[in-house]
Amino acid sequence: MDLSTTSVLAAKAYKYKAESLVKEYLLVDSYVSYTAVLGGILMCKMAYDITSLISSLYYKGYGSLTKIQKLEWNNRGMSTVHAVFITVTSVYLVFFSNIFSDQLDGPVTFRSSNLSNFTLGVSVGYFITDLAMILWVYPSLGGMEYVLHHMLSLISIVYAMYSGEGQLYTYMVLISETTTPGINLRWFLDTAGLKKSKAYLVNGVAMFVAWLVARIILFVYLFYHIYFHYDQVKQMHTFSFILIFAVPTILLVMNTMWFAKILRGLKKTLAKRQ
Repeated sequence: MDLSTTSVLAAKAYKYKAESLVKEYLLVDSYVSYTAVLGGILMCKMAYDITSLISSLYYKGYGSLTKIQKLEWNNRGMSTVHAVFITVTSVYLVFFSNIFSDQLDGPVTFRSSNLSNFTLGVSVGYFITDLAMILWVYPSLGGMEYVLHHMLSLISIVYAMYSGEGQLYTYMVLISETTTPGINLRWFLDTAGLKKSKAYLVNGVAMFVAWLVARIILFVYLFYHIYFHYDQVKQMHTFSFILIFAVPTILLVMNTMWFAKILRGLKKTLAKRQ
């Protein structure tokens, strides 16, 4: 047996062992949530460090940023990675997988899977990490509205993950994270002194559209879905029932207030370019 064949067999053996470890230990029902939360925290750490490394290598102005600016810069890189991950998985679970399909038997409000629980766990890990950073340097990374947003998100996600109730609506709300990369890019461009660039304008328009769709229209659709599935919604436990109505309502109010600010900012930017 030659060296290449031995290497291939060894690689397959390691792959098999890794897959067995994941299936038999990390993704079994009793461990999936804990594994995911830890994975989310580690993902944040890696994203934070990689953002710092890449920025120091390819952006000359990174070295001249203050300590707090560097922290926020890296934090926004971290939140962008989470936003891409949770948006892709949430869109898949809500619109493309069959887990929440009306074609299946049983209430849609009580459906979950290892994949849906794992994804929620990763998001819990992110929100724990980000909230800790916000409180650590408060209010440099955001004021009380950010603390409220993260606390509501954590309570809702953790309860949906462990109870298995209302995960569909939790994922609908999490799709709103699709606006995060645009928000972060706007901050990056502003910090880099590119506020007058074409990229800043294009990003502003894209952020306006994304916010309107993901944080306003989608929330209206969420309440529409709740209305037509109210017979299933009212079967949930009282705390789940309260969360389903209270959290999206509070977030919708906050989203509408932020949307008004985005609209005013976009108007000012367009006016300056005329």
